[in-house]
Parts: sequence; C-alpha cells; structure tokens
Amino acid sequence: MNLDPKIFEPKRPGSQDVAWCPGCGNFGIRNILKRAFVELGLNPWEVVIISGIGQAAKMPHYINVHGYHTLHGRAIPIATAVKASNPELTVIAEGGDGDMYAEGGNHLIHAIRRNPNITVLIHDNQIYGLTKGQASPTTMLGMKTPTQPWGVFEEPFNPIALAVALNASFVARTFMGYFKESVEIIKEAIQHKGLAIVDILHPCVSFNKLNTYTWYREHTYWMKDHDPYDREEAFKRAVEKDLLPLGIFYINERPTFEEMSPAYKRDKTPLWKRVPKVEEIKRILDLKRRF
Repeated sequence: MNLDPKIFEPKRPGSQDVAWCPGCGNFGIRNILKRAFVELGLNPWEVVIISGIGQAAKMPHYINVHGYHTLHGRAIPIATAVKASNPELTVIAEGGDGDMYAEGGNHLIHAIRRNPNITVLIHDNQIYGLTKGQASPTTMLGMKTPTQPWGVFEEPFNPIALAVALNASFVARTFMGYFKESVEIIKEAIQHKGLAIVDILHPCVSFNKLNTYTWYREHTYWMKDHDPYDREEAFKRAVEKDLLPLGIFYINERPTFEEMSPAYKRDKTPLWKRVPKVEEIKRILDLKRRF
C-alpha cells in the first residue's frame, strides 16, 4: 500500500492553481481526503468524486481521482447512478452547505430513502462562499450578510437531525480543524455499506467572520460513550445547540439501493460490463408497447 498522499496530487497542466482563498477550510478537507484514501489503500483510479457548484465543488479539480463537476445541487443523483453502474468504485458526492442542503436538499432526502452505497461529504461553512457571503441554509440566526443586512431571522437547517429522523444509514459530523479525527470519520464513512452522510464544519475566512477556526473549537465537543445504534439518543444529540457534538451520531445497517435494484437481482455483473442482447431489447420494447 502506498502511504504517500502525493499520488492524489492533480496531474493536469495548470491544476496547481487553486482558486480557494488562502486559509480556506477546503484545503484542510482536501488533505483529510487524501490521507483517508491512502490509509484505506485506495488508488486514484478506484475513486470518483462527484460535485455540484460552489467553492467546495471545485474539489475534483484539485485531487487526482475520477471527477465529475455537475450542476448545482445535483451531485447525489449522479453519484447514485455512477455507483449503480459500477459498484466496484468508491463514489463520493461532495459539495457545500448551499449546494447540498438548498439546491440539492430534495436529492439528499430521497437518497436517504434509497440508501445508495455512496459517501456524501458536505463542506459546511454556514455561508455561500462562491457568491460572496449570502446566507446559506445553515447560517446562524442574527448573522448579517449582503442579502440579509438586517440579520438572518430564519431557523438554521439541521442536517443531522433531518438525517436521523429519516433513519439514514450513517450520520456523522466533524470539524476539519481536527485532522486525525476527521480522517478516521471519513474512513468509516467510506467503509460503511450504504449512504454515509458527513457534515464537515469549516471556516470561510473571507465571508464568514463569525464562525472562525477559534469559534468552532470553542463551540464543539467530541461525543464520548455515545452508542451510534441508539436512534433516540442520536436525535437528542442532533438537536443540541449550545455546543455542537462531533462524531458518529447514528448507524443504521440496512440493504443498499444496489442490493435492492432488480438490475442486480438476477445478475451481479456491473452494468457497465454488460452487453445487451438483441432478444432482451426486443422483450423490453414489447413490454413498453403493451402499456
């Protein structure tokens, strides 16, 4: 196993030019991902990162794996399709709190229902960074932004409580400032069989002057002696506000989308390896004509 994260450095010409602001938490998340991949013994060609739109969604540009930069909020359905087509791949859907919880919120809800065997990583900096500081679904009450100069008055979206309430397969939260702990959580998420959701708190040094590195260290704590298989206790932790709990909230082991799909009931061969037979195509077309 190659334990050198440099194998995940981008190889494309000009790809060293990173558009993130100096000090952005996305750099830390990138380093966490690279370390998790090498510790899991993954090779670049075994991993796919699907992203939407936003600063966080630029990750496929800056890491040497298969990547697909798709539409705003659409990373999860694309990732679901990629995994269904080739279950042998490690598939990650990745984006910011706006991308995943606003534009992509409906996809997140139904992915929890379907339970595809993918990992969903949310860069949660509690602001829209790409469009220069508008309030996102997770922006705190009272915070003033260019589009809410009077202060945000809407209740912040609680992704952890939502995921536990919907009986998600794996729910976790971390702060990227804790490198080793974050690597372990990402590794567990990737290894989990089913939909794994990880909310990753991180600062936006340019447009969010409230939720800084120091703020996150002072307003978070690591859960100890917590049973992630206890759904009721997980929900109680999820709604805590004064200090935000970090760690794995909930694990619910259930069949995956791929296991339940009729496409794999009769034949375990990955879809991308199958050669359709003329007789089968005729049968399908005939069924369509009947209806």
